[in-house]
Amino acid sequence: MTATSEQAERFTRGSLLRPLLALAAPLVATQLLQTLYNLADTFWVGRLGRDAVSALSFSWPIVFLLVSVGGGIAAAGTILISQHTGAENDAQVSHVAGQTFVFVTALSVVISVVGYLVTPHLLALIGSQPGTAIHEMAVTYTRYVFLGLYFLFGFFIFHALLRGWGDTKTPMYLMVGSVALNVVLDPILILGFADNPLLVWLGLEELGASALAATGFTGLGVEGAAIATVFSRGLAAGVGFWLLFTGRVGIELSLADLRPDPETMRKLVSVGGPLSVEQSTQALSVTVMTALVALVSADAVAAYGIGSRFTSLVWLPMIGMGMAVETVVGQNLGAGERERARRTVLLASAILVVTFVVAGALAVHFAPAIVGVFITGERAGSVVDHGATFVRIVAPTWAVMAVFHMINGAFHGAGSTRLSMALGLVTMWGFRAAAAAFLVVVLGMGATGAWYGIAASNVAATVAAVAFFLHGGWLGGVVEDDGDADATEVATPAD
Repeated sequence: MTATSEQAERFTRGSLLRPLLALAAPLVATQLLQTLYNLADTFWVGRLGRDAVSALSFSWPIVFLLVSVGGGIAAAGTILISQHTGAENDAQVSHVAGQTFVFVTALSVVISVVGYLVTPHLLALIGSQPGTAIHEMAVTYTRYVFLGLYFLFGFFIFHALLRGWGDTKTPMYLMVGSVALNVVLDPILILGFADNPLLVWLGLEELGASALAATGFTGLGVEGAAIATVFSRGLAAGVGFWLLFTGRVGIELSLADLRPDPETMRKLVSVGGPLSVEQSTQALSVTVMTALVALVSADAVAAYGIGSRFTSLVWLPMIGMGMAVETVVGQNLGAGERERARRTVLLASAILVVTFVVAGALAVHFAPAIVGVFITGERAGSVVDHGATFVRIVAPTWAVMAVFHMINGAFHGAGSTRLSMALGLVTMWGFRAAAAAFLVVVLGMGATGAWYGIAASNVAATVAAVAFFLHGGWLGGVVEDDGDADATEVATPAD
């Protein structure tokens, strides 16, 4: 039995609960580590002052857009590999992995060059004022991100390919190392050795003084944050590539797998393009909702930011389980186990509905205390009031959204990404933004109207997703085996 056959056996036979949890737990941990990445940058850059934090705030929408594009195409590799793994098509697993590597690498190079050149103009489009110190710092940070885009996308590739094959632990271990390195490099590269807070906290002031005397290094500021991120991600990507090309992680790439195949790349774009649009839509919707809430007050904007961050943390298990469902559904459809794919969604949904009914009830009960953790100062009372109302209105819909994410994960795993994209577009623009705008602007409900718009969109999106799930058309994304493993291909479902 080959490694691919053994892997397929884990997910297409026997208990469903064990493989789901085994996949989901490392994915949740990886998502949490990604959050720590962002928090570390924000924390240490915050030591430079308000302007530096503002510079990062201008850069991040561009970074999120890049993540959406690269992540979407890489996730297409997850989908195709999961289905070929379920069908036990060893040759196609390696072939798709190689083509994903080549395509995303080429894409990163093109975007890096173009992005580096147009960075000042992109930042100006989102409100950064040319000629200011904030703009210059934002340009520096963003250009370093573009220069290191190959490494950022490289880790996406490794994580996506391994996830499709059914290994989520190895990417998690690499992320642990990458985050640890970033946490160490951030304060050194940003602030240098002069009175470095990290060295003070560790009781290493003398070491810092000696290093300062020897090097005179006083930090690179925002530039240092970008370098730390690119270097730590680059090291993780390098180790990941080494594991892939040496076959130490189940998938083994060869030079033959890297020979461009237009047909496979077309499939990557066909499946991954809608995913990129879907993820980009989510990022843009946050900007639109912030603009709507800003019509109410600055306190409401702060409350929305706190509520969104808190929700994103609480939803980590939901996101992780959804990604696990994507892999298990893909492998089972590849193996022709359609009913087992359906049961995967039902089982995951049942687990998370119970979890988030409890979590939502607790959040509603402790809403003011939860929001109060994130804010202090003279305007804290107003922000807490708005934020507590946000939690009380939105938290009861968490269990509903758990069902949505499990079904959406199934659509991804089946390759029905155009359906998933359509749901995302309608949810964010047709349901959420439109409802919130009507309640805030037309009915004059203030921030509460925006919160009800979010809650209503959660329910409406889930109702639509359930309807498509029950229809069953999404089950068309399976591997068609004509008897020759080398000739098999993944059928693109009729969305």
